[in-house]
This record gives sequence, structure tokens and C-alpha cells, in this order.
Amino acid sequence: MRRIAALKMLLHDRSTTAGSVSGVIAIIFLVGQQLAIFFGLLNYMSILVDYSGADIWVVTQKTDNINSAGTLPMRYIDRMIGLDGIEWAEPIIISAGLLKRANGNYQPVQIAGMKRPRMAGGAWHFHQGSLASLLDAEGISVDLLDFATLGDPEIGDVFEINKQRVRLKAITLNVRGFGGIVVFTNMNKARDIAEFPPDRCSSILVKVTDSKNIDGMKRQLKQLFPNLDVITTNELSRLTRLYYIQNTGIGGSFGFTTIIGALVGVVIIALTMYTNVLNKQKDYAVLRALGARKRDVLVIVMYQSIFIALMGIVAGFTLLALFVLFTRDSNLPSYMPLWVPPIHAFFTLLLCMFGSLLAMQRAIKIDPASAFR
Repeated sequence: MRRIAALKMLLHDRSTTAGSVSGVIAIIFLVGQQLAIFFGLLNYMSILVDYSGADIWVVTQKTDNINSAGTLPMRYIDRMIGLDGIEWAEPIIISAGLLKRANGNYQPVQIAGMKRPRMAGGAWHFHQGSLASLLDAEGISVDLLDFATLGDPEIGDVFEINKQRVRLKAITLNVRGFGGIVVFTNMNKARDIAEFPPDRCSSILVKVTDSKNIDGMKRQLKQLFPNLDVITTNELSRLTRLYYIQNTGIGGSFGFTTIIGALVGVVIIALTMYTNVLNKQKDYAVLRALGARKRDVLVIVMYQSIFIALMGIVAGFTLLALFVLFTRDSNLPSYMPLWVPPIHAFFTLLLCMFGSLLAMQRAIKIDPASAFR
């Protein structure tokens, strides 16, 4: 009965209800949009780690992100592949460079060099070409989303990176880094670009035969190389993301924007719900005069906030889903993990309840005698 009364009151004053629903939509969309961009940037930060195909990374000591690793002797690989439980161990070179564009300007790039023939740690999603295209002595790949920045090049075009001649042989799709354009190439060309000694690499990628034994292999490798850091892929991914969050201010910026979006929604809900109660004082007074208790009035207002929250959540997540869909494979990073929407919806419901507290307090203070004035 109280649910029906709450719903009828909402439908009777549709303009006020629409204002409250718009507040919920603001919370869902504004906060959700910021979260989607934030998680999209998180993916960019650790993209070379997450899609490397390796289970373990062997790096220099005190490595706190993928780009801060030093150099390792290549001979360590021979000792690793002799261990039982290791499927393969491959070197990778990760470095920074400057790509000279056709107009003479320079563009910062992130170089990832892989060893033939496995090309472990290489690109995983191609628009044109493949990893085999990078076996070419000068072959590199760039991402399709970076084409406008590079002047819309074509396959076969020649560039310079750190004064080394390179040739575009493949085009990746949505393979972008946080620190600049990601350029994949073979290890020999990466050595020339980064001026790496022939017997050293940035990191060593390790793939274990039994995925359940990753921690055990990690301990074994740590005993074998006590002066190095042995880190699982998940750990290095978290370290890299944490490094950028702490050193770029991105966490605080998105956190502040998210809080502002939530506050705007709460204020809209609070004001419209309070206005709704003011406009219906006589209705609540009649309910009290007919025998409704303060608790009944309180429950009615609570049901109204729940109905408003549910309508706003449905509409808000519809808009948010469209936003994520249309920004996929675009220059705007957006990604929404599946576990985020339920949590977002739950906290939005709590915010709606919080925003309606002022209206609840006003509703239970209405004098039943005012219905006869």
C-alpha cells in the first residue's frame, strides 16, 4: 500500500520527479564516465605488461614500473631455460625515443623490441600486417589511432627514430601506451635505436608450463638470481599503475572530479525531493489525518527515493553504456570492468537515500491538522 502511494505521488508530479531522476542520471553518467576514462588510462599504463604473454618478469632491482628497468645480461636466459617448469624465456628491450615526422617535427615514442622468431612481448592486435612483418630489418609498427599524429603514413613509409632509419611494416589497433606512441620492432633494430649493447636486454620474460606453479617458479628464480627482482606479471602491472598514479597526480584529479559529480547529483536529489514534499504537504497531512503514522510517511518518502534511484540508474547506465561503446577504439581511453557497475549502482542508491534525508525530516514534521485549513 505504501509502495503504491509513493509511486502515485511520483507520477502525479512528473516535473519534480524528472528533476530528481536527472540527479541520479548525473551521478551515474558523470561518475561512470570518469571511472571509464580512469580505467582506460590504467590499461594504457601497463599495456606492455598485461599483454606480454609472460607469467614472470625478471628485472633489475628496485624496478617500480616497466619503463624504469635497467639492463640485464642475455646469458641469464640460458640458465633459466634449463630449469624444469619453464616453457620459454625471452628477452625484451623497452626504451624511449624520438620519431622524426615528415614535416621535421619530433614525436616521443615508446620502443618495444622482441627477439626473433618468437617475438615474445610483441603486439597482439593488428589492423594490417602481423608480427612476422616486424622480422624485416627496419620494420616497425605504429597504432592506427596515432596515424593522424604522424601525418597519416602508409605501409612502406620511412621514418627516423633516434636518427635510425625505420620503415612502417605493420599497423596495430588500439595498442597504445600511457607515455607516448608504442612502436614495436625486432630486437636488432631496437638495439640500434636505444643504443643497447649486443649482450644485454631490458627484461627477461618467462612463461611457465604450469600456471598453478607461478609462485613456486618465482621463488626458484629468485634463489637463482638473488641480485635481481623476480616479479609476476600481475605484480608488475600493479606496480606500474601505482607508479603513474602517484607521480602524475592522475588519481587525485579523477578522484576530485568523481566526488564533484556525486555531490552535484546529491544536491539535485535533495532539493527536488524537498521541493516535492513541500508541494505535497497537504497530501501528507491527509495521510496523517487518516491514521498514517510518522513511520508510514517516512517509508513512503523512502520508497519514492528508491523508485527515483532505480529509474535514474537504468537511464544513467544506458547512457554510460553508449558512451563506452562509441569511444571504443577511439582516441579517448575508456574501459569499464564488469565489477564496477554493480558497486557504482549500490553507492548511487545510498547517495539517493542520503539525499532524501532532508525531505524525510520535513515530511514527518507535517501537522495532520493542516489538512483541514
